[in-house]
Amino acid sequence: MAVVSSDHPAHQHNVDATGLACPLPILRAKKALAIMATGEVLQVITTDRGAVRDFQAFCRQTGNELLAQFDESERVVHYLKRR
Repeated sequence: MAVVSSDHPAHQHNVDATGLACPLPILRAKKALAIMATGEVLQVITTDRGAVRDFQAFCRQTGNELLAQFDESERVVHYLKRR
């Protein structure tokens, strides 16, 4: 579901997981989501190519909405909306 676009959603929180491998990007996102209010958007930046599928599965399992994933060649930017 990776999308290439310059129209990134507005977000209130961000996690830079650059250089981190699974499961650390998911764990950092989970920690950030825990302190966010319902409806707020989290931006997560990753360089682990497996994170695309990991965040898709994470959102299915947790009920948080995966708004977008942008593949920017060196990194992938994910946007999750807090349930």
